Amino acid sequence: MKRGLYVGRFQPYHNGHNAVIDSIANEVDELIIGIGSAEISHDLRHPFTAGERVLMISRALKNIDIPIYIIPLEDVKRNALWVSHVKSMTPPFDTVYTSNPLVIQLFREAGITVTSPPMYQREMLSGTSIRARMIAGENWDECVPPEVADVIREIHGIDRIRQIAKTD
Repeated sequence: MKRGLYVGRFQPYHNGHNAVIDSIANEVDELIIGIGSAEISHDLRHPFTAGERVLMISRALKNIDIPIYIIPLEDVKRNALWVSHVKSMTPPFDTVYTSNPLVIQLFREAGITVTSPPMYQREMLSGTSIRARMIAGENWDECVPPEVADVIREIHGIDRIRQIAKTD
């Protein structure tokens, strides 16, 4: 049995993440989704809470055919300890899937296999560009699964992002 770990911030979970997970699901029997920076919310780079991101992901992946474990992972302020922290918070895994250069380096130094999946429509599908669209009142919901758009509306996420984007 092969179990993979896919690490991301998912601020918000979007169609690019969905495409990567569809690809990973063809390679593994079970998938752990690690929600990075789980302790941070209510700022422009991290507007959504860990619980909100769990809700987004679980609703978007309700029809996936393999077991999925969604685990919030808080940052550890010492990179040398982060892999041990992740391993203590998750079921055992064989491969880490990420494109984050620091995460790649940390897991490789720990002797863990890392695969960097190709980004899907990265110019349009990044959390930064989607959040910018939200602030500007542009069409953003085409970039996320419908279930995620529903969660963002349910939690009044657009109002939150616009409020925290204001200056005094």
